[in-house]
Amino acid sequence: MTSDHTATATTASGTDTAAAATGDGTDTGTTTAGPGASTATGTGSGPDVGTGAGADLHLELSPRGARRTALAQALRDAVRSGRLVGGTRLPPYRALAADLGLARNAVADAYAELVAEGWFTARQGSGTRVAEGAATAAAPAAPAPAAPEGPRHDLLQGKPDPASFPRGAWSASARRALAEAPTEAFGPGDPRGRPELRRALAAYLSRARGVRTGPENIVVCSGFANGLRLLASLRPRDWAVEEYGLPFHRGILEAAGVRPHPVPVDEDGARPDGIPARARTLLLTPAHQFPTGAALLPARRAAAVEWARTTGGLIVEDDYDGEFRYDRKAVGAVQGLDPEHVVYAGSLSKSLSPAIRLGWLVLPDHLVDRVLAAKGLRESWASALDQLALADFIACGAYDRHIRRMRHRYRGRRDQLVSVLASRAPELRVTGISAGLHAVLELPPGREAAALRAARAAGLALDGLSEYRHPAAAGAGREGLVVGYAAPPEAAFGRAVEALAEAMGHAGAAGG
Repeated sequence: MTSDHTATATTASGTDTAAAATGDGTDTGTTTAGPGASTATGTGSGPDVGTGAGADLHLELSPRGARRTALAQALRDAVRSGRLVGGTRLPPYRALAADLGLARNAVADAYAELVAEGWFTARQGSGTRVAEGAATAAAPAAPAPAAPEGPRHDLLQGKPDPASFPRGAWSASARRALAEAPTEAFGPGDPRGRPELRRALAAYLSRARGVRTGPENIVVCSGFANGLRLLASLRPRDWAVEEYGLPFHRGILEAAGVRPHPVPVDEDGARPDGIPARARTLLLTPAHQFPTGAALLPARRAAAVEWARTTGGLIVEDDYDGEFRYDRKAVGAVQGLDPEHVVYAGSLSKSLSPAIRLGWLVLPDHLVDRVLAAKGLRESWASALDQLALADFIACGAYDRHIRRMRHRYRGRRDQLVSVLASRAPELRVTGISAGLHAVLELPPGREAAALRAARAAGLALDGLSEYRHPAAAGAGREGLVVGYAAPPEAAFGRAVEALAEAMGHAGAAGG
């Protein structure tokens, strides 16, 4: 039904099948009629015209000329004026034809014309929509500037393979945890963390890492950094830290008022005889020194514990890469030698995923209440549901299976890295024990900067060893490249290693 100047239509709810010419998806439409401008409402999704909420399409059609041409022009004007924005879904052509009293072919042809001109887009199952940026469709858009090309191969340390996350097993644990969660789990939590997770962690850490603890000595936190901040707030004076380590961790200590003093590190790990006399806390990575890759000798473990006993000091054990030892069974935690003088700290960031913000502190009896007081009753705790999911994930054996699978995969990658470099760049030496998620390529003095430039020019993202050295460490430091081998996709890892070998050859990194 149309008047001389404008058209308005009323339709009942109906179903419209997609038009082959325009790609309209199935949709329903209802409209109201009356004199004046044509309006149409129908059901759809997104910023759709004609949803069940009553969005209207207002069109003014010229009384002269072909109705199809008038409709096409009215639709162009609606887009150009901004009344129809990019992404808006149009009514199905059959519904709009009924609303406006036009032949279906006239509306279908108008839609097809505007699709061809770039005003609309049409896709089977999605209907006809206003194209993004359609208001400027009449003028060709200037080509977007090319984005700067980033690194092609991610060989940065500390990043597990994101594709290896066990989605199915984790989803199953999360579903079970949610179904079985007690009602009180959805209320205010215990700053210690969920009891289910603390029990699971106590059993796992005792069995797999030789940690001596019970659930009452475990405090759950949102990662290692969160735990380190808590401990620094309680012991804000002089700490001893390994001369090679994460600058980020030193920054956490300094922000808490701690003065971190470097302890020498060699091929056998940190040297306890180098602990400064003023220090009463020692931050240690004994399982796999970060980033040099050394394992702390048993005699040095004993010496560190003896230092803590005789001085009344405390060792904070960062069990970095503790589960990933490839050439032999991993050694147990230092905490097992003296639970009252060692805090054991762990997290999921390397073993499972940094996306799950869960970590834990295994504390001596005398520190539990102090850490809980520092944490506070309303601290931004880790999600209780994630804690429950992890408890199930450990208890059902999925965590052990994941660790075994990743141990096999990472060992294969490290072996491949060593093999390719031995063949392509035999003058380079891979140092550190066969463990963890990274290796160090040792370089002669003065070669690190050139090697880094060559690697980055070849599209490789990695770090230099000197970037991790304490600025106050004495003497000349070691030089090398810290090569993470966990993050690249499986199909791309071989190309990344070949690119590294080629870059090192071009740089003459190991030349005399």
